[in-house]
Amino acid sequence: MRWSQAFLPVLKESPSDAQIVSHKLMLRAGLVRQTAAGIYAWLPLGFRVLKKIEQIVREEQDRAGALEMLMPTLQSADLWRESGRYDAYGPEMLRIKDRHEREILYGPTNEEMITALFRDEVKSYRDLPRTLYHIQWKFRDEVRPRFGVMRGREFLMKDAYSFDLDEAGARQSYYTQMLAYLRTFQRMGIQAVPMKAASGPIGGDLSHEFIVLAPTGESEVFYDAAYEEFDWQQSDLRYGDEAGLQGLFDRVNSTYAATDETHDEARWAELPADKQRTGRGIEVGHIFYFGEKYSAAMGLKVSGRDGSMVTPHMGSYGVGVSRLVGAIIEASHDEAGIIWPEAVAPWRVGLVTMRADDEPTVNAADALYARLQEAGVETLYDDRDERGGVKLGSMDLIGLPWQVVIGPRGIAAGTVELKRRSTGEREELSIESALARLTS
Repeated sequence: MRWSQAFLPVLKESPSDAQIVSHKLMLRAGLVRQTAAGIYAWLPLGFRVLKKIEQIVREEQDRAGALEMLMPTLQSADLWRESGRYDAYGPEMLRIKDRHEREILYGPTNEEMITALFRDEVKSYRDLPRTLYHIQWKFRDEVRPRFGVMRGREFLMKDAYSFDLDEAGARQSYYTQMLAYLRTFQRMGIQAVPMKAASGPIGGDLSHEFIVLAPTGESEVFYDAAYEEFDWQQSDLRYGDEAGLQGLFDRVNSTYAATDETHDEARWAELPADKQRTGRGIEVGHIFYFGEKYSAAMGLKVSGRDGSMVTPHMGSYGVGVSRLVGAIIEASHDEAGIIWPEAVAPWRVGLVTMRADDEPTVNAADALYARLQEAGVETLYDDRDERGGVKLGSMDLIGLPWQVVIGPRGIAAGTVELKRRSTGEREELSIESALARLTS
């Protein structure tokens, strides 16, 4: 993409109403624009990041055996009355009437709808277990929407729902999703720690929040340094390996991690001081087993192996896809701007020509841009007629992993400057060497 042909409205200053780093940088770098309280339009740069995150979530769900579908944003109030949640949910639910005075709502979540769909189509144990998911926009009418996409009213979420014959099967579905989540966040280049969460009236040990560590996080967190060494992506664990997944769960449950809400001082004191880590974090995912809560309330039954009717056990598994954009920025930025992990960056390379009025410089930049495109390297080429310092500042602000800077002096010497955004490290390389580095 040539910057001169793009829609990248960067700002010099942070808007006065932006309070946290991610909100300021998302506005300054032109990722989003607010259209109403807590509702944002995703501009091209922000949308590219959003789709990268969404695709990683999708790929890991597919690998874990979950099946993608798409449920509508609008739901019938009757479904929620079946579960008993319509009146209990509270003012966060946006309730609407259509022209026929039928009550509908903009879905804040999908437990009722997925239970009804499964109930109407599945009759036998042979169709279990199943885990279904979708990636869809949600709406919750927050009383005080703030912090940009971190606490907006409209948000993009992946929610999955598992159906099993019994608790033992439901536990395997839960462990499977736990591994999928750990791999998802690691692929995005962020450290997300699973922390035991309150299970509410259902009780039990099957409720975990996934917290991205960030200095500006909303919650205080306490965790074992062992989490810094876990490599979930390279693990030899396989989906379907019941013993291995049980071992994963046992490992997570026995390795201390908690927010300030569930922090256990006695257990924390047992951890050696050199293993204790504290900080702040942002919730980006939550997995939860709720047994027969919805299946029983909504009359979901299937014939069991012995012919008797069985009420399936369910679980839900959410990832805040749009929230992750803000969380990643909170965890990865500096005074100059965003620092994107490569896996979610809108483009991998930012190509800057320092002198748009110097023909040899422009010709060299044009040629390198063409070769990067041919090699399949996602590149944003800043070909604007702007001062070099303005271009470099813009590139640091939007945070692409690599910058290639081409100027008259370098071209005369047969070199370009290659900068790694995450470290600030710079190298003078030949064009061929820089190209080889970026395409390796």
